Amino acid sequence: MSDRKLPRMLQSPAVILLLIWMLVPLSMTLYFSFIRYVLNNLRRPEWTTPSISNWRGLGNYEFVLKSKDFLFAIQNSLLIVCSILFLTVVLGVLIAVLINKSFPGQGIVRVLLISPFFVMPAVNAVLWINMILDPVLGLQGIAVAGINETVAGLRNTPLIGGFFSLWPEFNPISFRATQTSAYAVIMMVTWQWTPFAVLIFMTSLQSEDQQQKEAAILDGASAWSQFRFLTLPHLGRPIAIVVMIQAIFHLSLYAEIEIVSRGNGNKNLPYLIGEFANNNIGAASATGIFAVILANIVAIFLLRMVGKTLME
Repeated sequence: MSDRKLPRMLQSPAVILLLIWMLVPLSMTLYFSFIRYVLNNLRRPEWTTPSISNWRGLGNYEFVLKSKDFLFAIQNSLLIVCSILFLTVVLGVLIAVLINKSFPGQGIVRVLLISPFFVMPAVNAVLWINMILDPVLGLQGIAVAGINETVAGLRNTPLIGGFFSLWPEFNPISFRATQTSAYAVIMMVTWQWTPFAVLIFMTSLQSEDQQQKEAAILDGASAWSQFRFLTLPHLGRPIAIVVMIQAIFHLSLYAEIEIVSRGNGNKNLPYLIGEFANNNIGAASATGIFAVILANIVAIFLLRMVGKTLME
């Protein structure tokens, strides 16, 4: 047996198992997307059977495309994913640079910064929507009420009372069952995933060439110039990897949207699939195929970006 055949034979069981693991669910989803597979239909009970006799062709895809929530779900998915990626990368870079220097309690600070990443998504959503963003009992409601009370007290103050009398009364924002719930999801997921970016960037900063920094300091380079021309290029590959990994995860967000708004005014493709799956399996499968296409488009774009970064 040649030296090339033995490694291939040893790898083949794992490769075959992986292909089966991926292709079987995808094939079933593709099959269901072309048939009428409607659950609990009293007028047409035969639709509840995933039979080839219920072939519908592209009817499920047409039904999904005409759905009032489909385009909104795509736009909302891209809004949530892009916003989270931007915020986590910016905050991750700034925090990583800030705590990269030695200071008392550095180890404790790093542990506290990383800890939000280990909170379960459902627990994270419940904590944020009830304890922080609730307009009555949350920190937001308490803060707004405190500001209004302070402004009301200052209105009777001499000299500056006239200025504060022009201030309107602030109202807390309700992040449930409105379009603003998407911003709540962005905030809570950003809080949870920023530590992941910080961990990656902090690890990368440990290998930054300090001799270049020392030479830049001797040449009179400012802190901003050092950050722009030395630190950011050094973090190019880690940033690309963080963006790719997070995009894969954030395209499948579901628990946060379910807990925050139950999908009212805030849906993405996974949530739309869940709604269709309650009754119309064919439409849910067609939406799943659209989600796969969108994920592949994003993945190809990100892989090209990562590949270009790694080649530089």
